[in-house]
Amino acid sequence: MTDATRRPRRSSGRITLDDVARDAAVSPITVSRVLRGERSVDAQLAERVRASADRLGYVPDPAARALASQRSTQVLVLVPMLSNTLFVDLLEAVHRTLFPEGFHPLIGVTHYDTTEEELLLRTYLPHRPAGLLVTGFDRSETARQLIARSGVPCVHLMETSTAPDVACVGFSQTDAGAAITRHLLDRGRRRIAFCAAQLDPRTLQRAEGYRRCLREAGLYDPALEVLSPERSSVALGARLFEEVVRRMPGVDAIFFCNDDIAQGGLLAANRLGVAVPGRIAVAGFNDLEGSDQMVPPLTTVRTPRAEVGRAGAAMLLGLMRGAPTAPGCVELGYELVVRGST
Repeated sequence: MTDATRRPRRSSGRITLDDVARDAAVSPITVSRVLRGERSVDAQLAERVRASADRLGYVPDPAARALASQRSTQVLVLVPMLSNTLFVDLLEAVHRTLFPEGFHPLIGVTHYDTTEEELLLRTYLPHRPAGLLVTGFDRSETARQLIARSGVPCVHLMETSTAPDVACVGFSQTDAGAAITRHLLDRGRRRIAFCAAQLDPRTLQRAEGYRRCLREAGLYDPALEVLSPERSSVALGARLFEEVVRRMPGVDAIFFCNDDIAQGGLLAANRLGVAVPGRIAVAGFNDLEGSDQMVPPLTTVRTPRAEVGRAGAAMLLGLMRGAPTAPGCVELGYELVVRGST
C-alpha cells in the first residue's frame, strides 16, 4: 500500500487530487493538467499519473476543480432531441472537437419546449460552464436574458443571423426549402404538397421557403399543406402520404420536411402501388441514413450537421479563450442531392 492510500482521507472518504500527486510523485498541478487532457505533459509522466488515478479510484470533483481554477471545463450543449440522427451527428462532432482540448460537453435536451429550455439554463448556468452551445434562435425572452446576463460565451447552431455580436454557425433553412421546391418545379411538377411534422422553428422556415418559391411561380395553394404536430417518424410519413393521395388526387409531388417521414411516404407508395416518381415525385430533407437505399432512392437536401458541430465548437473554443475577433456568423450552405424519387 502506498503512502497515498495509507493517508487518512477527508471525512467523505474521497480520494483527492493531492493523493494522486503523492502516489505518482508529481505536483498536484501536473495531475490537474494530465486529467484535463492537456497534451503538453510528457507522455511517460502522463501515463504514470493516469495509472495512479486508476489504481486509487480517483474521480475528479468538477465543482472543486472549477472553484480552484476559476475555470470550468464543462460546455453546456442544448439540443431539441436525441432521437433525431441530425442532432446525434452534431453532438458527435462537438465532442470530437472539444474533448481533445480539455472541455467536456454536458448535454441538455429541450424537447422543443421553451419552458424546459429555461429550466435547463436555470439549473446549469449557476455552475458557470465555460461555454454554451444552443440550437437556433427561437427561445423565450427569459431564456435570452439568462444567457445574456450569465456572461458565458455562447454560439448558436443550425441557423444564421445578421444581428450584431451574435456568434452562429448554420445555413438558411428557408433557402434550402425553396431550393428543393424549385427542383420539383424544374422537373415539371405543378401541384406540390408540403408534409411536415414536429413543426419546430426550422421546419417552419423550410415551409416558408416552399411557400416563397411557389408564390413566385404563381402556384401556391395553402390547401396543399399537411402540418402535423406529431414527432417526425417513418410511420407518420406513411400516414401523411396516404392522406395526400386520398384528399388531394391532383398532387404530383410531395416535399416532406424531413427524411424519415419521406422514407415512410416511399414505403406507403410501394405498398399502395403508387408509382414514384411517375405518379408522384417525393423529396425529403437532411439526407438521413438509409435515404439512398430507399426504392427509389430519395431526393433530398444534405445538411451539414457534423460541419455545424465542428465549426460551432471551434468558434466557441476561440470565445472561451478570449479570441480578439468578433464572433460573427459562419454560413455553411447545403447541398441538393438528386436521386430517383424525383
